[in-house]
Amino acid sequence: MTIYLDAVWLLNFFLDMMLLMLTQALAKDSTHKIRIIFGAFVASLLVPLTIFYPGSFLSGMTGKLIYSVLIIVSAFGWQSVHRVLKLLFLFYFITFAIGGGLIAVHFLSQSSVGVASGSILTYNGGYGDPISWLFVIVGFPLSWWFTKKRMDKHATEKIRYDQLSEVSIQIAGVSKSTTGYIDSGNQLVDPLTKKPVIICDEYFLSQWFTREEWKMLENAHENLDFEKLPEKWEKRIHIIPFQGVEGKRTFMLALKPDNLEIYYGDEKIVTRKTLIGIQFAELTKDQSYHCLLHPQIIKMATVNSA
Repeated sequence: MTIYLDAVWLLNFFLDMMLLMLTQALAKDSTHKIRIIFGAFVASLLVPLTIFYPGSFLSGMTGKLIYSVLIIVSAFGWQSVHRVLKLLFLFYFITFAIGGGLIAVHFLSQSSVGVASGSILTYNGGYGDPISWLFVIVGFPLSWWFTKKRMDKHATEKIRYDQLSEVSIQIAGVSKSTTGYIDSGNQLVDPLTKKPVIICDEYFLSQWFTREEWKMLENAHENLDFEKLPEKWEKRIHIIPFQGVEGKRTFMLALKPDNLEIYYGDEKIVTRKTLIGIQFAELTKDQSYHCLLHPQIIKMATVNSA
């Protein structure tokens, strides 16, 4: 069996560099790219060391753990033990995630990929089986990209989940509950009453209306013909002027609720000093929430309950 050390070393260098780059991205670390490249070089040195000294201390688990710490310190520097351990665990998590993804694809495709020295490599026939090399060269970046996308999405969903609260709204004596999203970007306030405006979508608000009444509301909004509002709801409907994201001035129909309850953490926030803006569409495709809550309601209620 012939091993082309330069080819194996180069491949390991690029793989280690991508792993360290993904570690940096997910840790939101500001380390300079030159240090990441240096860390990848230090990591790639494990290839010739294990080939020329197969029985050395670095071949065992303890040696590899110590060497992993050296890789992290080389790539990100030393600030504290906590930071090094955090980056080390993240580095191993990413390595196992990407390696597991490649092994899964290999299992499905039955490609001849060998695993050696902690890296997915092939040493068959000089430079290895061309299909296997292609599998690693193409599959690793794809697995890297997929892992990063999933981790970024998970982080986004976690942030969004932390901002979700149960909401109960009472209008015309009828109460309905749903999930609301505390939107820091929602700063809409009625210029006349100075009340904060929360926005609820069609899926949730239409429960208080008949189909005919909802159609009349929608037509009045689209045509700005507020004389055609349902007579039953005229006293509850407010017309709020606002400026959209594109700078275009328009109007929003809003309802005056009897009561609004928000379950925020361990607190139950109750208020009547708000308006319910009508969104004639769904707020989200996945139906995870149906109201955009105004942060001012949370702040005011928290102060009052303190």
